Amino acid sequence: MTRSVRIAHLGLGAFARSHQAWYTQVSSDDWGVVAIPNRSTAIVDALRSQDFRYGLLVRGPEADTASEIDAVVAVAADALADPAIVVVTMTVSEAGYLAGAHPVSVLVDGLRARRDAGAGPLALVPCDNVPSNGSALHDILTATAEPELAAWITENVSFVSTMVDRITPATTDADRALAAELLGWADAIPVVTEPFTEWVLQGDFPAGRPEWERAGAQFVDDVEPYEQRKLWMLNAAHSLLAYRGLELGLSTVFEAWAALEDEVEQLWSEAREVLTLDAANIDPWLAQLRIRWLNPRIEHRLEQIAAGGEQKIPARIGAVIRKREEAGLAPGTAELETIAAYERYRKAIA
Repeated sequence: MTRSVRIAHLGLGAFARSHQAWYTQVSSDDWGVVAIPNRSTAIVDALRSQDFRYGLLVRGPEADTASEIDAVVAVAADALADPAIVVVTMTVSEAGYLAGAHPVSVLVDGLRARRDAGAGPLALVPCDNVPSNGSALHDILTATAEPELAAWITENVSFVSTMVDRITPATTDADRALAAELLGWADAIPVVTEPFTEWVLQGDFPAGRPEWERAGAQFVDDVEPYEQRKLWMLNAAHSLLAYRGLELGLSTVFEAWAALEDEVEQLWSEAREVLTLDAANIDPWLAQLRIRWLNPRIEHRLEQIAAGGEQKIPARIGAVIRKREEAGLAPGTAELETIAAYERYRKAIA
């Protein structure tokens, strides 16, 4: 069956292709994604040259499996003006939410064109580590847009908050060679990822959506507890492993986890004291996370995690410290050490 273009995606990097595109691929054979080019067009140019196909290498502890993803079916800079587009997903860094950032200007211009075309309502679905990302995206877009457009956005656009998780390390030349062997054709842009994936969403889709739950997505009334679990435990631990691990001369999460497990467990103990999820929603998730980090074949580079700490540390560590203080608890020792390690890293690279 031919996929109809009904989803637009901004920022079509490796994570988007291992996560949102995969969910669409698995859950539906008639929903297609149009890529909105970012500043760099390298990925969409490669997609065009490959008939909008790419390989997904799922890297387990012992072997890789490969599948072909064809959920992305077109490229268009003006996709938001098309009434057929009813969902817009985006994967940008924390810095992408700043006033004047490229993603913000692209979305404001696109929504203005949609209003002028009378193209109807749609849902914006940010997929990143920003707390309350749906609300944050609404606030920056309406603050950036002119008053008339801001009012139209509030009335016609639904902002869906999400929590996303799937480790997606950078693709290497060896990965490209393996993809060619497993797929039977030369793929310039394969994506490598882990077997685990998670997507939790809160919000409305006024003009419809794929049945992502068929691929395991969860739709909840309140995403914040799941978001806090991810930010305060997984992402915070990633920051601890990155800054402390680099100090120890280590390169990957696998290596750092083996050396710093006790410090991470302390960080988790400090965070869970202020999490609202019960043990039934924390303990199995942590057990699975420990297993994920024991996969030596996922080379999640510490340098990649360490980048952008000025945006990451406040949400991952600072928020927990504030929540502990609100509860009458002192800042945790592992939390303070993570901040100190970040400061040492920042000075070392200055």
